[in-house]
Amino acid sequence: MPAAWTDKDERQYEHVKDSERKEGRPMKRAKAIAAATVNKRRSAEGRAKKGQAAKKGQAAKKRTAKRSR
Repeated sequence: MPAAWTDKDERQYEHVKDSERKEGRPMKRAKAIAAATVNKRRSAEGRAKKGQAAKKGQAAKKRTAKRSR
């Protein structure tokens, strides 16, 4: 469990991971989906740092905004 995750985050991670496994996803993919889900919620709540992927998304939004003017 990452240090920044709360017990609630860990429970959500385990629940999503188990659900993905029941759907037939491989363990590695299920873990990735679960972690992304938890981090997405943490980010929406303002508890997560913005990573490289978020920065790339911001750059794409800026380019799109410039074109539409």
